[in-house]
Amino acid sequence: MSKKLKALLLSALVLPGLGQLYLGRKMVGGIIIVLVNLVLLLALFVLLRGLSPVIASQISGGAISITPSEVMKALDDTTGFGKAVLAGFFLLWMFSVVDVLRCKEK
Repeated sequence: MSKKLKALLLSALVLPGLGQLYLGRKMVGGIIIVLVNLVLLLALFVLLRGLSPVIASQISGGAISITPSEVMKALDDTTGFGKAVLAGFFLLWMFSVVDVLRCKEK
């Protein structure tokens, strides 16, 4: 298996940016990994911010069972921003894969 194919698999299936690190492109790989982590943290923040009222009301009411319909209703306000965050992650992933494909093997 060639080094470029391994790098492509690392970036496509494991973590965007990891293929660049494998090829020795430390700056590009590091930047992609940091950006991916920031996007994932932003997604987690949006998710928790949308769900916090539901979780707080359940805890204060004494019940700890949250139904899927309550979760979906709470996340209705964040769907637009959630889609934007998902699109950002997808663009970073695609850039990482295309960048590995364009990189010349040494």
